[in-house]
Amino acid sequence: MKKIIFVYFILLNSLFAEDFKLNKIIDNLDKPWSISFINENNILLTEKSGNIKLINIQEKKIKNIKHNLKILEDGQGGLLEILYFNNNIYVSYSENRGNGNSSTSVAVASFNDSDLKFKNIFRAEPPINSGYHFGSRMAIKDNFMYISVGERGKGMIAQDPTKHPGSIIRIHLDGKIPIDNPKFKDKNNWLPEIFQIGVRNPQGMDLSPFDNKIYITNHGARGGDWFGEVKFGENYGWKILGWGGTNYSGTKIGPKWKPGFTKAIKYWVPSIAVSSMIIYKGDEFSEWNGNALITSLKDKSLRKIIFKNGNFLSEKIIFKHLVGRIRDIEIQKSSGKIYLLSDEGSIWRLQK
Repeated sequence: MKKIIFVYFILLNSLFAEDFKLNKIIDNLDKPWSISFINENNILLTEKSGNIKLINIQEKKIKNIKHNLKILEDGQGGLLEILYFNNNIYVSYSENRGNGNSSTSVAVASFNDSDLKFKNIFRAEPPINSGYHFGSRMAIKDNFMYISVGERGKGMIAQDPTKHPGSIIRIHLDGKIPIDNPKFKDKNNWLPEIFQIGVRNPQGMDLSPFDNKIYITNHGARGGDWFGEVKFGENYGWKILGWGGTNYSGTKIGPKWKPGFTKAIKYWVPSIAVSSMIIYKGDEFSEWNGNALITSLKDKSLRKIIFKNGNFLSEKIIFKHLVGRIRDIEIQKSSGKIYLLSDEGSIWRLQK
């Protein structure tokens, strides 16, 4: 029976797939969440339970790195994104704030392979007792760090710019606040770290090397996932807008979109449980340069989105159901090979 199912998925994927190979590189990880390349052969990886691992993908050697983070693993929360940049390691995590409360927090440490001494550079306020919707993706543009902060299942908090949950954050790499953030322009009542509001649970974020813009993916509720651009001082509308989805009870949330709110580039209804994303640039799949590669949890797919000047042009499913629920996607810059991280505990390499 298993063989029949496997053959079915191979035939199914032949309808969608371009020319590629999938190779499993590492297995038996515990709830992995994020990967980041240090160099051609070494990556950093987080496990939601709190482990940071240094993995040599050539020799398949794994080393645990100690750290001082105070993590509360609760529902979707735990140790989440990791990002290596200029010999520093940035992590986002659900910080234990006491009495069951936690926040989406970001910390930085100088890299070493034995013991990391992290220091917070951002902490979402207020702390909330909830295991939902941490967001937690990061992207670096120039000297700025962009951070996605989920609304923790609290809905209309995403429309309150005096609170961080449900927003996109922009700070300097040392945690200082940019003097040209929206608060200092025309959004006097916004917290100084907030760059955009009205998001639900953005679990994908990347800087495009082609137009120098930040793009994100965002979970809707029952439907209403989307891919879009981060825009200064704007509002994606949650929970005034439903983006085509409904509450899990089946009741209506609001319209898909209306004037005055940021319009996404691509919506998915029903939900695909959109997760991570990259804007591809590389030699291995040079025909994909400038396209968004977007992963999903629910339908276990990798999708290619072609878009131009903020307008959706086409979507193609690269594959489905081959590696499980896909949590993260990264590019090995030197080769353009694509690496995928599955919830099932594996790292996969996509190559021609």
